[in-house]
Amino acid sequence: MDNRSTYSNILHLDALVTSEASVFPVFFLLLLAYLTLLVSNAGVLILIIKERSLHQPMYLLFCNLSINDMIGNSVLLPRLLSDMVSTEKLITYGECATQVFMGHINGMASHILLLVGLTLRLSRCRSYLMNSYCDNASLFKLSCEDLSVNNIYGLFFTVMLFCSSMGSIAVTYIRIAIVCWKKKSKDLNSKAMQTCASHLVLYLIMLCTGLLTITLHRFTEFPFLRKLAQILFQIVPGNLNPVIYGIQTKALRQKIAQIFHRKVLQE
Repeated sequence: MDNRSTYSNILHLDALVTSEASVFPVFFLLLLAYLTLLVSNAGVLILIIKERSLHQPMYLLFCNLSINDMIGNSVLLPRLLSDMVSTEKLITYGECATQVFMGHINGMASHILLLVGLTLRLSRCRSYLMNSYCDNASLFKLSCEDLSVNNIYGLFFTVMLFCSSMGSIAVTYIRIAIVCWKKKSKDLNSKAMQTCASHLVLYLIMLCTGLLTITLHRFTEFPFLRKLAQILFQIVPGNLNPVIYGIQTKALRQKIAQIFHRKVLQE
């Protein structure tokens, strides 16, 4: 039996403000901040769309940043405001997972847009891109300006990204190992091993090829290895994910088998 089914799908949220006297002032303050955010970002977006002279990479980046900010905050704030004036602060597990996903996407996109924005501010003195496709490091190498800010921010963002990624993976695996050790169930251990092993292989491929790509950008004498690592980073997980999870997930496996079986019968 799936242990997840023993828990309710309805989750209870902690109150943002515990003092009743502070609820409405904080509510209106957040509402004002949210409305200001929507109006200002929508204004920037409309302005850039309507003005042909602003149809340039830097301003298109601002469009993406505005869209990202509006979507990211719209996933969080309306629900938060609703819960502040509600007596029962409840949320479904699916809604909660969506908030987590969109929150991480929003945060990641903001960092990436800032990273690209730092690159687009640079003037260009070269027209040869030392890569098979465009990435941020290849783009800022087209400039003859001082690249210290780009390098420092890029490396800081990369270290932060990899550390948080490896940290969260490590915590997840430790918790899975603890649950398996406590339950002492052969079936549970077998399922955990199958899922974790395939996930770990894919993660290590992404981690190694990503680190190799970033490292080799600093060593121009190995262009082929860098390009190979970049291609592997893109295509290997993208191809293996549906195969591995399609085979391991019972529902997906059954659906795939049904489709193939139906096609065979039709022929």
